[in-house]
Amino acid sequence: MKKFITSLFVLVVTMVSLLGWTFPSNEDWREKVDPKLLAKAEKNDQLDFLVVLEKQANAEAARNLKTKEEKGRHVFNLLQQTAKESQQPIIDFLKEKGAVFQSLFIVNALHVKGDLALIQSLAEMPEIASIQDNSPVLMERPIETSFTDERGPEAIEWGIDMINANDVWDMGYTGQGVVVGGQDTGYDWDHPALQKKYRGWDETTQTADHNYNWHDAIHEINLLHGDSIIAPSNNPCGLNSPIPCDDHNHGTHTMGTMIGEDGENQIGVAPGARWIACRNMERGYGSPFTYLECFQWFLAPTDLNNQNPDPSKAPHVINNSWSCPTMEGCNPANFAIMENAINFLNMAGVVVVVSAGNSGSGCSSVNAPAAMFANSFSVGATKQNDTLANFSSRGPVLVDSSGLMKPNVSAPGVGVRSSIRNGGYAFFSGTSMAGPHVVGAVALIISANPDLAGQVETIESILEQTAVPKTSAQECGGVPGTEVPNNSYGYGRIDALAAVEAALNLLTATEETSRETSFVKIYPNPFTGLVNFESKNLTGEATIELFDVNGKLIRRKVWMATSDSSIQFSLEDLPGGIYFYKIIQKEKMMQGKLVKQ
Repeated sequence: MKKFITSLFVLVVTMVSLLGWTFPSNEDWREKVDPKLLAKAEKNDQLDFLVVLEKQANAEAARNLKTKEEKGRHVFNLLQQTAKESQQPIIDFLKEKGAVFQSLFIVNALHVKGDLALIQSLAEMPEIASIQDNSPVLMERPIETSFTDERGPEAIEWGIDMINANDVWDMGYTGQGVVVGGQDTGYDWDHPALQKKYRGWDETTQTADHNYNWHDAIHEINLLHGDSIIAPSNNPCGLNSPIPCDDHNHGTHTMGTMIGEDGENQIGVAPGARWIACRNMERGYGSPFTYLECFQWFLAPTDLNNQNPDPSKAPHVINNSWSCPTMEGCNPANFAIMENAINFLNMAGVVVVVSAGNSGSGCSSVNAPAAMFANSFSVGATKQNDTLANFSSRGPVLVDSSGLMKPNVSAPGVGVRSSIRNGGYAFFSGTSMAGPHVVGAVALIISANPDLAGQVETIESILEQTAVPKTSAQECGGVPGTEVPNNSYGYGRIDALAAVEAALNLLTATEETSRETSFVKIYPNPFTGLVNFESKNLTGEATIELFDVNGKLIRRKVWMATSDSSIQFSLEDLPGGIYFYKIIQKEKMMQGKLVKQ
């Protein structure tokens, strides 16, 4: 009998070897854990990490919804439902272990603190996709802080004049009805240039309500400062501040460029807009989780107790003047976490503007979240002579092998004068200063055409196609700098006036279309290469014309339409952006817009 058992064991082992079968290893859980986190575990008992679940929501259907409110509500409900349905077993386990944790829904993940044994237990759960390190992230600091300007404080700042924002004001559009968001080092909310623009400020009663208008994602002192973790007094704002506060200056400066104005200092691109904000950095250091917490709050702002989230109070556009380089904790293993958050905000109708970075002038220096992602509207920095700043990061994006052309556009970013803490003003330089110009331009576009609220792709395409084309002698990624777009300037330096005029053209087309009977179905829209025009109630000869945003005719076809017939346009050679169509047949006329992704 013993001989039989031995023979059977040998047979089984032989079959396993021949068939290539393997048995689960006790160490398989390590494959789910960021190697950087495992290395830290060798020296530290307490670790800070993100637990990412396998189940992630698919909110693509939100793109087909019409209004920003509909998009936001759909994405918010779907993300919350996904997190609620899948996180409960993990939460129950963490509570049983007495672990410190915080749940997220902007991506289906949890922020957890614990030891290696806890990480192993979590990694062994089939619901868990990966466990990522939550290392500190460093703000994109200004390149310089000294600059001279002889114009005086009452003059309109050069960046505003360069992008023709003041000409848009003359048309009556100053950003009214638009809410901009900023996540940064915090904000000096009662600065004379900012207070009246704060959504929480009531000018009539001279009181402020910070619910739904401010969130502080800084809950502890960042140890990279060398401070004691039990010494929040080292931060001038403390922790979990119930009112907007800036512990650095950087955030206050960026907000001033977006909306700032005090009657004398014309520093903001969209002085008629309102602002809300989230602090995501502790004196210049954040972490993937603090950024995610702010992204989540912008999707559905909450009261000061972080309760009762309301997606209807989300901003139209968010400024992000920070980066998360590989050396600070972001790496290919966790890129998808932050990218998913940005994707969901886009689907919810929020434009996410991101500074390209200050790592130029070499090619492929756009190499860190969040500027590197497809749905981040990335911005390079230009000088007063309308050329690119040497420090401005270039594309293409190679760190994730995507090869994306970046930045999308460029904007003034050298010697930008704006607000700082304690009611002051200062000159800063960096792509951190360029991004806020674009945020302000988005606000001007929406104030001119409120129907564009929530139409992220359309707004971004308008800014790209109306930008002043800029070329460079530098070739990056095989794309000559003489071509437009290129990997230095993107589509060029933004022009707020041209963008608003294009937005108003879209408004005219929308109004005329709504007054006419729809007798042709156009699909898909947005499109990538081919567009179909299908007859619904059209017979006989008709003319179809396609135009770019400047009104230039780019395609024309004569269509002998019959019942249920169709005609197709191949538009693969055209760059992404906004186009108009016009269908004419005797007394009938139908027109509208097309969006190429």
